Amino acid sequence: MSARNYVKNVVLGASLLVGFMAITPATAGEVEDGIADRLTSAVPGLKVTSVRESEAPGLYEVQSNNGDTIYTTADGQYLLTGDLLKITSDGIANVTEEARASQREQVMADFGDDQVIRFPAKGEEKAVINVFTDIDCPYCRKLHDEVPQLNAYGITVNYYAFPRSGPGTPSFTKYVSVWCSDDQQSAMDAAKGGRSVASASCENPVLEQYQLGGRVGVTGTPAIVLEDGNMVRGYVPADNLAQGLGLL
Repeated sequence: MSARNYVKNVVLGASLLVGFMAITPATAGEVEDGIADRLTSAVPGLKVTSVRESEAPGLYEVQSNNGDTIYTTADGQYLLTGDLLKITSDGIANVTEEARASQREQVMADFGDDQVIRFPAKGEEKAVINVFTDIDCPYCRKLHDEVPQLNAYGITVNYYAFPRSGPGTPSFTKYVSVWCSDDQQSAMDAAKGGRSVASASCENPVLEQYQLGGRVGVTGTPAIVLEDGNMVRGYVPADNLAQGLGLL
């Protein structure tokens, strides 16, 4: 055997051994735990919720309590933030957003929709959109004007509270009054139309829904979460929404 082939075989053998060690049950999770420990030690207050291998070889995907996705090397020393993109036969795919959508779908399912203000589809329900809304947001009002059209397309609209000004503000209090009214739909119509709604108070989910919005990445309103967890940020005309959902 030539010296070159000998070296090649040694290197190949070492590579196979390293690969075997990486997937051996005894080492499973050690890299992920090490990354989590290093990050939480380096960043006070950071809570790592998950660490897993990313699609990109050599990079690990880290999810944390601040909602950002972090990519790190196996030793946790080098970090990347931002979206991971992948070149596919169909063009550029956003790997990070795909992961966010999957997690968002699970978080929304765990929270449930028992306490939303619902505008149901007319006739057969063909799709459901979950809209984080601020009553005083101009583009939220513009979207609300088109809710009857969305309902006519077979789309149910579930409203989740996201008063952008936060708890204790007039917009927050206004949403509580809408939620606590005897006729939530009529009260929402009135509030979105700029008309006054009778002040009301009761046990309500407004704060929990506002906090949910932060967890799923809502930064502005309206924010539309689709059934697969993907998020449409900002106002989109009813026709475009229906077309994007495959209904036109």
